[in-house]
Amino acid sequence: MIKNWFKNIGPGPLVAAAFIGPGTVTVCTLAGVNFGYALLWAMVLSVIATIVLQEMAARLGVVSQKGLSEIIREEIKHPFVKGLALFLIISAIVVGNAAYEAGNISGGALGLETLFGDASTVILDYKIKIMPLVIGICAFVILYIGNYKILERTLVVLVVLMSLAFIITAFITKPSVVELLKGVFLPRIPEKGILTIIGLIGTTVVPYNLFLHASLAKSKWKNKTDLVYARKDTVIAVVLGGVVSMCIIISASAIQSQSIANASDLAKGLEPLFGVNAKYFLAIGLFAAGITSAITAPLAAAFVASGCLGWHSNLKSFKFRMVWLFILTLGVLFSSIGFKSIQIIKFAQVTNGLLLPIIAGFLLWIMNKTSVLGTYKNSLFQNGLGFVIVLITLVLGVKGILSVFNLV
Repeated sequence: MIKNWFKNIGPGPLVAAAFIGPGTVTVCTLAGVNFGYALLWAMVLSVIATIVLQEMAARLGVVSQKGLSEIIREEIKHPFVKGLALFLIISAIVVGNAAYEAGNISGGALGLETLFGDASTVILDYKIKIMPLVIGICAFVILYIGNYKILERTLVVLVVLMSLAFIITAFITKPSVVELLKGVFLPRIPEKGILTIIGLIGTTVVPYNLFLHASLAKSKWKNKTDLVYARKDTVIAVVLGGVVSMCIIISASAIQSQSIANASDLAKGLEPLFGVNAKYFLAIGLFAAGITSAITAPLAAAFVASGCLGWHSNLKSFKFRMVWLFILTLGVLFSSIGFKSIQIIKFAQVTNGLLLPIIAGFLLWIMNKTSVLGTYKNSLFQNGLGFVIVLITLVLGVKGILSVFNLV
């Protein structure tokens, strides 16, 4: 039974690994420190939205045996609209992922630095951090091997490691069960909490995950009868990811100091309260979160570029490798030299805010096309859920863009 369960593990853990990056760790930390358990309901909402959209992406991949960007390219007939859509998607995903990749690698490096200390060297008068290079080399080796099963198993191990680290850290804090349940089941928006809610949902419902999931689902499953495994894989992985994110909020809630602003401060803040071991558990979780996201972000960018440009999306093809290598190299470069790419990160946030409702809308449109999915197209209930999510992501996108320019 256990062997059969492992056999049917698909891209779900990779999707969970992609959305639980250092950015999510930081946003969840801020949610816990500033608002305690009050925003746990927002994470529940995020998990539900992610399951709905990722199930659609997985179903699309299994039934059509094509990636999302490939189908968008085929189904939009008007040349100008097609060109505009593909340009928007490829530029936002590739450039945006390059900016976020620096954060992923920095987060993984932070975990290593907590365990082994900060290490750096000087090259041509530039101080170069060593740990981001280590993360980059690990990600490069795993991606270059180009074997889906090896990639899948590596990330499953890292996700389990990350999950255990954050769950153990949360248990160490001994949370109040009553207050925890109130936070989960009684939605409320604390004063100045709206942007944090937007952040929690925005870091969980990730646009590039939709492309990644469809592409990997078609690699894992070839028959429509496998949809039951694809759905189970999606639900289990996303729920696990949501639980891990909630554990980070719970861990941060135990810290009374308001000086906790990011994951690094959380690691330090736990030490005087719960002993040195809690800090190391968190460091391991942060390392796993960083390296898994550092692998999945370039991989997603490569799948998107391949689908948009009509390339063969073989993990070992030269063009495919060049895309993920470009993303990975930029991430390592920005992280290792400590480059504060504020404008690039702002651009990434703007494109992410624009892209999320657009991609969710494209997905919903495609999921209703009989020519693509036949009898496996969306039901009325699935369309209703999808429509609500598109509206939510549209509002979040607008608010996210306005927040970048300090207009809200």
